[in-house]
Amino acid sequence: MTWPCKHGEHPPGRHDLVFVSPAGWRAMLDARDDLAADSLLARWPKMRWPTIRRRALPCEAGGLALGLPLPPSAGKKRICLMVDIDHVASVARPPLLRQARAYAPRNWWPTLDRLDGLALRHAVDARVFGSLAWQSLTGLDYVTGRSDLDVLFEFQGETDIDRFVAEVAAVETDAPMRLDGELMGADGAAVNWREFHGGAGELLVKSIERVVLLGRQQFISRARGS
Repeated sequence: MTWPCKHGEHPPGRHDLVFVSPAGWRAMLDARDDLAADSLLARWPKMRWPTIRRRALPCEAGGLALGLPLPPSAGKKRICLMVDIDHVASVARPPLLRQARAYAPRNWWPTLDRLDGLALRHAVDARVFGSLAWQSLTGLDYVTGRSDLDVLFEFQGETDIDRFVAEVAAVETDAPMRLDGELMGADGAAVNWREFHGGAGELLVKSIERVVLLGRQQFISRARGS
């Protein structure tokens, strides 16, 4: 699939937000009889809320694979959609952690502030996905008392990754929630931060195209672009 230059130099990757045109929404919903009666989903194009890029299934071709998780009040349904790339209006990175802070429970704020400071010291971009991201993007109630905090740590070539994840683990010891999330390098591939911190020799590495096992040093080298 060729990505049109008018939408940017690179196609959207994992966790990227994809905003679909009104015509694209009509085409997507017209193709899904099972979604016709969903009143919340009908609000999505009216509110100009995004979808999220996901990995395509083997049977899916001829478009861009998108996902849409609904809030707990709507049964936490995860909706899979396909859109023609010509109907992609824009693409954005996930919200920065500091931008989403105001939408988090107040007892999360000290943890968010510590993570934000930690990321700044280590030249890491801290972004959120999961329940807090969707709450900040829509204003709907996604975060519950059982929610994890999902953070995407985008590190640079000079980041001491081992030291960084050790400090993330230290932050979690005092956190009121489970701290989940991924370490993502320059190539867009990512691993679970907890798995990396555990010192495994082989890591489960996820990209928009596939999930593979890579040696620890191989992942670090690729992630740093070296």
